Amino acid sequence: MSKHSDKLLYIATIGKTVGLKGDMKLHIKSDFPEQFKEGASFLLNANESITLSEVNHDRGLIKIAGYGSLEDAKKFTNKKLYTTIERTRQECHLNEGEFFWFDIEGCSVMEDGKILGVVREVERISVTNYLNIKTDKALVEDGFAKNFLVPFHKPFVLDTDIKQKIITLSGAMDILEAS
Repeated sequence: MSKHSDKLLYIATIGKTVGLKGDMKLHIKSDFPEQFKEGASFLLNANESITLSEVNHDRGLIKIAGYGSLEDAKKFTNKKLYTTIERTRQECHLNEGEFFWFDIEGCSVMEDGKILGVVREVERISVTNYLNIKTDKALVEDGFAKNFLVPFHKPFVLDTDIKQKIITLSGAMDILEAS
């Protein structure tokens, strides 16, 4: 998916300082906490990056290389950390049947050979991932909702073909009709 290759992925937020030596809370928004390790660098924006000098996963704390004092570290409070899709593919390993959200977004959604729409994004509500689907124009013209959510798990998901960009669902039309 080359159109996403330079897109930045939001993966964490730096919280408030803790203690007097520049430790900061880290609020991870990624399914891959292992990428936050000593020596790892992350983008703050397209032109600015930081490197982690210490990581304490048990306490949810980090230190930023070159910023050892409380005053120095405070300037990073509430800063968002980003990475790239390319780096995510290299560093974050999926198990069989797992997919990166950015690969799912943009997939056509089908049921019984009929296109229902396109995945706008994947939303996590509580512990469940949902496909946020933009309903196909023809269905909207027939009076159906413009968007609907379908749980991204069995029995709703029959097949996910990332190469073809097609997700085959079961029961999604019932959800759309009730939306």
